[in-house]
Amino acid sequence: MDEAETIFALSTAPGRAGVAVVRVSGPAAGTIIDAIAAPRGKPRMAALRKLRDPATGEVLDEALILWLEGPRTETGEDMAELHLHGSPAIVRAVLDVLASQPGCRLAEPGEFVRRAFENGKLDLAEVEGLADLIDAETDAQRRQALSQMQGALSALYEGWRANLIQACALVESAIDFSDEADVASDAYERARVLVAETAAHIGGHLDDDNRGEIVREGFRVVLAGAPNVGKSSLLNALARRDAAIVSEEAGTTRDVIEVRLDLDGLAVIVSDTAGIREAEGAVEQEGIRRTLAHAGDADLVIWLTDALASPTPPPPGLGRSILWVVNKIDLGTPSPLPEAALAISAKTGAGLDALTGDIARRARDRVGSASAPAITRARYREQLNTCMSALQTFMSGAAIDIELRAEDLRRAANALGRITGRVDVEDVLGEIFARFCIGK
Repeated sequence: MDEAETIFALSTAPGRAGVAVVRVSGPAAGTIIDAIAAPRGKPRMAALRKLRDPATGEVLDEALILWLEGPRTETGEDMAELHLHGSPAIVRAVLDVLASQPGCRLAEPGEFVRRAFENGKLDLAEVEGLADLIDAETDAQRRQALSQMQGALSALYEGWRANLIQACALVESAIDFSDEADVASDAYERARVLVAETAAHIGGHLDDDNRGEIVREGFRVVLAGAPNVGKSSLLNALARRDAAIVSEEAGTTRDVIEVRLDLDGLAVIVSDTAGIREAEGAVEQEGIRRTLAHAGDADLVIWLTDALASPTPPPPGLGRSILWVVNKIDLGTPSPLPEAALAISAKTGAGLDALTGDIARRARDRVGSASAPAITRARYREQLNTCMSALQTFMSGAAIDIELRAEDLRRAANALGRITGRVDVEDVLGEIFARFCIGK
């Protein structure tokens, strides 16, 4: 990407709409507005203008134009927004005219946000919070993403990083004044106290039961049980649509089928899996293997049994948390009901409200009500673990090897810096910004 170029893109959804917004960013943004929508309006004040093709003088549309002078813009560059009537013909004509202007080209996916990052308007954690905000499907996801986009997580990590840089400075001063034992000893001990406090905070942050990832990615529920107990029927009832094939033939479900639900503002992913039994063929064996693998990774396994059959307990080690559900109570009520089990009918809907309420409660309990910023990505957790490893090496290492202890602190600080993009992040930039649509 060349920052000297001016970029443009449609920022609203393609297709027919009441209004379409086209954004322009770069050094030629003002010149382009002068060419197609003269006269240029006052900065940050909407102006009604006729959009013209400079080559022919043809009027393309009558639109609201916002002229935004850098660096106080989203990208840090001169920007303009064209608020058009949202017909595909108008949008196409305006984009064609913009593409014909010298030094102006269509933006690549995520290029507006990348320029904001490169010009210091957002750090990487804030960028990823913005991406999550755009993708948010539930209130919990929206709140978490908005907090991250506004810098809550970045402030936490940068605060810890500042502590480690301060500790590193103390250790460096101990090296510089090694001939003055009392000065060197005091500086080193002060560094150890600061590192111990920071490490305790980071350790507590890591020990969060993955609540941030669960909010972002979803609370995973697996439906498991013997064939023909009604797993696919229950999935369809929860999804309120025919997501899975329902058949009396055993072994119909061979692959894992997922649906996404919004329960009390939390994303819940429910997976229908193959029935667990002695498989009759290689394909069914693979389906059962996938069932067991998904159950092992799930936040909750719903063990489904048939009200008309003898209750069969779940196999040992099926999952970390198991909820026993007895299905088909419309055909008969089991007596006695297994302890702590729920009785439902996927066919009539009886008991489904209690079941969804129980799932939502378990999801809320797992996520918790803590308002402190949470780890939202595996990338963050990996760097935090790297940081903790370096801090533990510092704390357990010999003070006599003080140059190595200083390097421990540099490694720890750099790991935190990689989360926000302070240091050494070129390898992740392409992956992060490619997630955005063109126009963002």
